[in-house]
Amino acid sequence: MANVLIIGCGAIGSTLANALATQGHQVTGLKRKPPTQPGNINYVAADITLAADLEKLSSEFDVVFFILSSGSRNEQSYRDIYDTGLNNLLRFFDEKNSQPRWIFVSSTSVYGQNNGEWVDETSLAQPTNGTSLWIRQAEQTLQQLSPKNIIVRFSGIYGPGREYLLRTAQQAPLIQQSPPYYTNRIHQDDCVGVLAFLLEQHLAGAVLQSCYLASDDDPAPMWDVIAWLADAMNSPPPQVKQVPDNAPMNKRCNNQRLKSLGYQFKYSSYREGYLPLIPNHNQAIDI
Repeated sequence: MANVLIIGCGAIGSTLANALATQGHQVTGLKRKPPTQPGNINYVAADITLAADLEKLSSEFDVVFFILSSGSRNEQSYRDIYDTGLNNLLRFFDEKNSQPRWIFVSSTSVYGQNNGEWVDETSLAQPTNGTSLWIRQAEQTLQQLSPKNIIVRFSGIYGPGREYLLRTAQQAPLIQQSPPYYTNRIHQDDCVGVLAFLLEQHLAGAVLQSCYLASDDDPAPMWDVIAWLADAMNSPPPQVKQVPDNAPMNKRCNNQRLKSLGYQFKYSSYREGYLPLIPNHNQAIDI
């Protein structure tokens, strides 16, 4: 069993914390506003952007999960988390002479490819927007600190409470059909599953890579996804958005490294993942 710190206990972090505690791990959760009924989790109230807040935290951890996301889309918010906050944490552990292994949740937004290319962990990660540049910088900081630290790049997360595409599909939206615009997704249950799996592999002594791309098996055109959802919900179909022949197409994410390690996705495509989110889905569509 491991002594685990989870920095960022939102939907994914808190679910992971409970899962690991149930397995017998000693779990500490760092959160600005911890829950009033923490259960088996030892919560510490702290803001990582304030170095003084970290003094109440133990430094004796085997593994640290960093699962924070910005509360807004502005660059300052990303800098606060991925630069100021991360460096506060690294200084804290360095001053305590503690060297836990980090599992850092990143994003496939660090890839700037936009012509429908397939990308994997070996592909150039050169973001095209300022917010993702801060995430990429944080990746590099941790990779330079130790080759044993692990970067996990999640694609678009969906699940209960993350139902943007369902709402979109109900509104007969204008969607790019040709050239296709690809969308990459991962169900939040698989986000938790991937992180728990990597911890399990680490404790079992498996040789782990420094980066894993976590996305389901089906980087499908947005048109196909929205059309399928609309049909499943008995909503009007999407409308064709007219775009030039050289319109952006996004990228397609290859998850083979993660699957080769042995991870099995609970939801391998949007069909399996979104179906339980659709009211009366058993009557709505068969797959």
